[in-house]
Amino acid sequence: MRDGRATWADLAVELGLTAPAIAQRVRRLQDRGIIRHFGVWLDTDELVPVSAFVAVSVGAPAGHAVFQHAVTRLDAVQECHQVTGDHDYLLKVRCASINHLATLVTDTLPRMTGGGRVSSTVILSTVKDSASLPLPSLETVPEGSHV
Repeated sequence: MRDGRATWADLAVELGLTAPAIAQRVRRLQDRGIIRHFGVWLDTDELVPVSAFVAVSVGAPAGHAVFQHAVTRLDAVQECHQVTGDHDYLLKVRCASINHLATLVTDTLPRMTGGGRVSSTVILSTVKDSASLPLPSLETVPEGSHV
């Protein structure tokens, strides 16, 4: 997670295994769908400088499937989470301009909610942004585990 360009040999040294064993484990994790994608971490502020969290409430229970399908097709939506609380969904969006964000929250998303509510909170700065997960160390993984 820290360095997607690390070689099998680099990982083998770090983990105390052989390079072929590392390659086999990574292939197994890919086959199981645990590793879904290899990519790069871009400087989003340079490319899409306006970020916001958008809370969405869907008008009718039957509208959830329609909303979920439609939201997956919006490039500006980086994350969409169904949540508990006052709203049904919390989105993390990234837009090229404040005008693009305004169109998204006042026109595009309201049309997708079936009469539900949309509210947004613009992100002023980001203190922490990480793709790393709090995984157990290898010492705590049970014997015979497939990790």
